Amino acid sequence: MGEATLRLRRIWSGVAIGGQGETWNITIDGIVAGTIAHQETVEVSVPPGHHTLRLGAGRHVSPQPSFDVSADEVVEFHCHGPRFWPQMVAALIKPDLWITLRRS
Repeated sequence: MGEATLRLRRIWSGVAIGGQGETWNITIDGIVAGTIAHQETVEVSVPPGHHTLRLGAGRHVSPQPSFDVSADEVVEFHCHGPRFWPQMVAALIKPDLWITLRRS
């Protein structure tokens, strides 16, 4: 039985002060599995099954979606930092609004 693949693509956020210089940790099931930089695509091997995903650096974090993946399957997500200043302000109160993380 083969491993599965999680592919993450970090896209342009649109806001110069939105943390583009930050490298974010890729955390799968509570364990850091790698990092992703601005405009980078990263692939991480994961065992088949149910997993949770979170991206972040310090106080700048994403929501924590869960996903299921089968052997030899590729699951894709894309992410970006805040695109508008209201999102940055909201993230001061609710930190998991800083990074937008969506399944592709």
